[in-house]
Amino acid sequence: MTNLLFIFNDQLSHSLHSLRLGKTDNSVIVFCEAHEEATYVKHHQKKIAFLWSAQRHFAQELAEKGLHVEYIKYDPQTINSIEDALEKVIKKITPQQITITEPSEWRLLAKTQKWRQKFGIPVETLNDDRFLSSISEFKFWAQGKKQLRMEYFYRYMRKQYNILLNKDGTPTGDQWNYDFENRSPIKEKPQVPKRISHKKSTILNEVLQLVEENFSTHFGVLKPFHYAITREQALQELEHFINIILPNFGTYQDAMQINEPYLYHSLLSSYLNAGLLLPLEICEAAEKAYHNKIAPLNAVEGFIRQILGWREYVRGIYWHYMPEYAEMNFFAANKPLPEFYWHGRTNMRCLAEAIKHTREHAYSHHIQRLMITGNFALLAGLDVKEVQEWYLIVYSDAFEWVEMPNTLGMALFGDGGLMASKPYAASGKYINRMSNFCQNCQYDPELTTGPKACPFNALYWDFIARNHDKLNNNQRLRYVLSTWNKFTLSKQQQIRSSAAEFLKKL
Repeated sequence: MTNLLFIFNDQLSHSLHSLRLGKTDNSVIVFCEAHEEATYVKHHQKKIAFLWSAQRHFAQELAEKGLHVEYIKYDPQTINSIEDALEKVIKKITPQQITITEPSEWRLLAKTQKWRQKFGIPVETLNDDRFLSSISEFKFWAQGKKQLRMEYFYRYMRKQYNILLNKDGTPTGDQWNYDFENRSPIKEKPQVPKRISHKKSTILNEVLQLVEENFSTHFGVLKPFHYAITREQALQELEHFINIILPNFGTYQDAMQINEPYLYHSLLSSYLNAGLLLPLEICEAAEKAYHNKIAPLNAVEGFIRQILGWREYVRGIYWHYMPEYAEMNFFAANKPLPEFYWHGRTNMRCLAEAIKHTREHAYSHHIQRLMITGNFALLAGLDVKEVQEWYLIVYSDAFEWVEMPNTLGMALFGDGGLMASKPYAASGKYINRMSNFCQNCQYDPELTTGPKACPFNALYWDFIARNHDKLNNNQRLRYVLSTWNKFTLSKQQQIRSSAAEFLKKL
């Protein structure tokens, strides 16, 4: 029996469930570069180049192992969709079955559920066991809980995989979470280690030319291009991060600096989300660094929490609440996305800097995503769907399963608190404390109104005021709400008038 084994472009792992079966039966392994997948949103040029060059290399590796690979290269005249590619291969090989590993996104799952009827062939869907918590396991953990807080899921996962635990099951260092040690600003110019720049393969150069010729109108800058595009290169990135950069990651993971898009962050998320690296091997490498005294506990625990805790939790939230989750909009936010999100030309230095990093690198570290671009979108009441689409477009590690909960739930509080216990709203004073952006900005973070006032300040209080009723029962905002209520009516009106004037100019 001939089996058509289709692999999505974020499933580039030799340990993939369907591939483990494919090596022992009569399978034809199919990849494609579908125009629709590059353009259903206009993905960052670097994102397309990364995924397609990595996919071509992965397909080549499988072929070199003697497996039968059919690779459908980009041809928008004949192959618009994944279904077009499958139809072409099905006519060629007449398979008796299609096998896939479950897709990571709801829209792709909806597609695959129509394939049996469309092609008249049975479709077998296998679990994606590269994730450390299956969809069904997360649902089991969530059962009966009123609130699904990441911290408790993270502790559950630590125990499941025996990561950073003492022999008696207590956490290493006697604390589960060292977040309070991971919030230091950088007071002097940081000595950030140089990142790896990989030698460009013939495959990569071909894909870069393809992207340049066909997607030059998409967001972002294509060159220079420094991404790892094979598992071997991704493992080099992991080793470099663990041994050189991880020691400073924890302390400064919330810090932001002008002209420093990376600081001490790992840059591994794109490789992890595309399948070139696996979550458990990353966590175990970090844990080993602690035991070998390469990196301190606050750095190692904070890094592992992002993967074993946050990443698995976000995926669980996505599948637990979809498709209803996609329609949530707790604050009824509907203002259009400002043009500066695309070109970065704004007098607000923090936003200009974060968007510059994003345009040039298809990357911006998580605090800039949450507390700069996300925080502004929350305070300004920007349309939740437009903001989500922007995040999905601009980052090379963005797939809907990870982008939507992080944007809608965490940054915008659009799910009303299913993920976060309070909105992550902050004024310009937070940005000034955690960065040097304000020192190089025409606005003053200490002023709330007036021409020199930081727009984040008036927007912060305006957000609190206009959503007062919806936030009134949130215990974590009791002090903030009380402070607003103590302002004189004149001061409140002045603040809200200042915010309104700024939003009108947008």
